Amino acid sequence: PFILAPESARRLLELAASLPDAPGAALRGPTYHGIFALLYGLGLRVGEVCRLGIDDVDGPRQLLVIRDTKFGKDRLVPFGPRLGAALDRYLAARHAGDPHLARDAPLFGGRAGGRLGRQQIGRVFRALLPLVGLTVFLGTSPPHLHDLRHTFAVRTLLRWYRAWIDPAQRLLHLSTFLGHARPESTAVYLTITSELLGEAGKRFEAFARPLLAEVRR
Repeated sequence: PFILAPESARRLLELAASLPDAPGAALRGPTYHGIFALLYGLGLRVGEVCRLGIDDVDGPRQLLVIRDTKFGKDRLVPFGPRLGAALDRYLAARHAGDPHLARDAPLFGGRAGGRLGRQQIGRVFRALLPLVGLTVFLGTSPPHLHDLRHTFAVRTLLRWYRAWIDPAQRLLHLSTFLGHARPESTAVYLTITSELLGEAGKRFEAFARPLLAEVRR
């Protein structure tokens, strides 16, 4: 998988937010900005984002209700204040455009208010990629939409290393957040990057330094 750097993800969100409206598709920029923000910022599956309804956003508790996901499970996914503010702005714009918007309407609507599909989202993602300015090395596959979920998992692990948190103690938390039944399923998403190797090396060096000092004495 292609792991996006934070600056590349920010550029993707900026490009998405600047998308112009199309006939029958108002708020196209805010819609795709919201979609990519959830995929990158919360590691949701594309299908989960497609199925979200307006009533699945619990603003007061800062939760998304993910219904009927893989293996027929439901789960609650918390989000932070920045993402919450972005969702509030998006929902306010949706209600301003349609004061009679139903609670069970799709959160991210397409043409004529219909539910967006993963193919449509994938097409927009691929159209924006050349403008992000990514370096794709020879022999490396270009990014796919699902790589945003991989990126979330890897960046979470990297934050734990940098905060000196034991990842082994938190892997079950990450599995639950991603909607996996077993931590082994989550391990598939934890691609080893140069940043992760560097942080793991620092952790090992700090662990080994006292032992080496003891040996030398």
